[in-house]
Amino acid sequence: MSYAENLWLFLLLLTGIVIVPGMDMIYVLASALSGGKRAGLAATGGMMAGGAIHTVFGTLGTGALVALVPQLFTPLLIVGAGYMIWIGLSLVRSSITVGAVETGATRRLSSTFGQALVTCLLNPKAYLFVVAVYPQFLRPQYGSLLMQGAVMGLMTMAVQGLVYGSVALAGHGARHTLVENPGLTKAIGRSAGLLLIAAAIFTLAHELW
Repeated sequence: MSYAENLWLFLLLLTGIVIVPGMDMIYVLASALSGGKRAGLAATGGMMAGGAIHTVFGTLGTGALVALVPQLFTPLLIVGAGYMIWIGLSLVRSSITVGAVETGATRRLSSTFGQALVTCLLNPKAYLFVVAVYPQFLRPQYGSLLMQGAVMGLMTMAVQGLVYGSVALAGHGARHTLVENPGLTKAIGRSAGLLLIAAAIFTLAHELW
């Protein structure tokens, strides 16, 4: 198999993973619904940054760090699921309404970006993906592993940006129809929180039992 065919196969697998709704996508959608397009895109940026870091982990994991993964995965899974549950409970308890952008939006967008980054980094399925998949596509016969990892990282960020950015824009479009219906908006935000909690519990149950 040529290097180009190798990359196409990776892109196909990556796209299939990203477009499946999960905790990352739910967070982007919830951010767009509660904060509008800028918040949704800030969350998308955080997910893309997280994807870049996952690529570094996957590339290094192909070498020396891969031996440590069995010891690190279970604690990481528990911490990540716990964080997702905390975010979900925060959404369930919140009273999200859709309105105009207020003073201090820059700080909130930074917070959204940071929280999205942490959400992505604490998603145990992402680590399982890079540990299981990256060694299959990072091959010495294709040249420098670092260069291959950089290309795969750019592809990951591009796919995340396209998929999650589309989700953010769709959420922003829906947001305009919710401005005059705060009760429905609160219900959507709390439903997103319940989905996060359910996804975290499912991940724990699936991986630990």
